[in-house]
Amino acid sequence: MPFRADREVPALIVKFGDYPLHHGGVGAIRSLGRLGVPMYAITEDRYTPAAASRYLTRAFVWPTTGTEDPGRLVEGLVRIGRRIGRPAVLVPTDEEAAVLIAEHQSDLFGRFLFPRVEPGLTRRLASKQGLHELCVEHGIASPQAAFPQSYDDIVAFAETARFPVVAKNREAFVRRRRPAVGGTTRITTREGLLALARDWGERPGVILQEYLPREEAEDWIVHAYFDDNSTPLALFTGVKVRSWPPHAGMTANAYVVDNPELADLAARFVKQIGYTGIIDLDLRFDRRDGQYKLLDFNPRMGAQFRLFESESGVDVVRAMHLDLTGRAVPEGEQRAGHRYVVENIDLPALLAYRRSGYTTPHAPVRPTGTELAWFAGDDPLPFLTMLGRFVRPGAKHLYQLWRTNRRGGTTS
Repeated sequence: MPFRADREVPALIVKFGDYPLHHGGVGAIRSLGRLGVPMYAITEDRYTPAAASRYLTRAFVWPTTGTEDPGRLVEGLVRIGRRIGRPAVLVPTDEEAAVLIAEHQSDLFGRFLFPRVEPGLTRRLASKQGLHELCVEHGIASPQAAFPQSYDDIVAFAETARFPVVAKNREAFVRRRRPAVGGTTRITTREGLLALARDWGERPGVILQEYLPREEAEDWIVHAYFDDNSTPLALFTGVKVRSWPPHAGMTANAYVVDNPELADLAARFVKQIGYTGIIDLDLRFDRRDGQYKLLDFNPRMGAQFRLFESESGVDVVRAMHLDLTGRAVPEGEQRAGHRYVVENIDLPALLAYRRSGYTTPHAPVRPTGTELAWFAGDDPLPFLTMLGRFVRPGAKHLYQLWRTNRRGGTTS
C-alpha cells in the first residue's frame, strides 16, 4: 500500500434492521481491517457472517428493527462508543443509520468521527420524493414520478398512467414500519396496481415511477467519497450486469467501466447540493433520449463498494477513514474491467437474465480481475457462515423478493 491508515482510530459498522446476510458490512470490515484498523460492528447475533470475520475486533450484539425511537438508537450508539473507549469512524450500511447519524450529530460528536453534513439533506436524499424534487431543482434527469397521498390518488393515477410502472417505498424508517412493497416492484396493469394498493392503507408510503424498459436501458452505478467541500477524493463508475430480483434489486454482478460523463454528472450534482461523505448512486441510461436518469441516491456505503478500488488501493471506505483521520487520500485510476460477484444471488440472477435475453453492451468481454462478495482466502469464515445461514432463511428471503417482484408484474 502506498499509504498507511491511522491504526489508533477504530471504525464501527452501523446497521439497523434484521438483515444478517449483508456482504457490504463484511467488505468494510475486511477493507479497513487489512490495513490494521481495529474494527467493530453492530450485529443481530454472534453468528452472522460479519461476526465471524477474522478482522473484526468485537461484535456488539444489538438486535434492532429500524422502527425504534431515534432517541433510543442514539443512546445505544453512545453506549457502544463508551465501550470502544476512543473515537471511532462510523460506517453506516443502511439509510436509517445514515439519517440517524446526520440528524443527531451533536449527540454523537466527540465520541465518533463522521462527515459533517446539513442535517436534513441526508433524509431528503434517502427519500424517493425528496430525491425527485432535488433532481427537478438541479436539472438532473430522473424517471417521471407520482406521490399518491390516498387510494383515490392511486385510482386517478391509474386512469392516465402508461404501464408498466414501478412502485417503491418512499421513505427511510417508514419502509421498516409500514412497507408498502417488499422492494422495487414492476406493475404491468391498472388492475394489478389497484389490487396491490388495497393493502397500502389510507396514506400509502409509495412512489409510483415511470418504468424505463430494460430493452432500451442500461444500469450504471457510481460510488464516491466527498470531503467537507463536496470535492470527490475517490470517485468510481461501473455498469451493473445482473441484479436480484432481476432488473430491480441489489447488484449481483457488475464491472468497473470508465465513464467520464457519468462521473462529471455525479460530481456536479453533489457539489450543487453540498453533500459530504460516501455516496452510492443507481442510474439507468435511457437509450431513447440518451440521458442518465438517477434512480437512487444512497447517502452511505453501498453493499457492492468493494467492486471499486483505485490503483493506489483506495476504496470509498478507506477514503473516508483517511480523510476523517487527517490523512491524505492518494490519487489513482480505477481498475477498469474489474468484476464483482455476489455468490449467493448471482446464480439465480444469471438464470433469470438468460431467459429474458438481456445483455449489457458496455460490460467487458473478460474481467481483468474478480472480487467475490463473500469468499476470501484470508478470511473464509464469513463465507462459510453465510452458507450455513443461507440454506433456509436466506433462500426464503430471495424467494420472497422474487415473489414480490413477480406478483407486481403479473397481477391483472
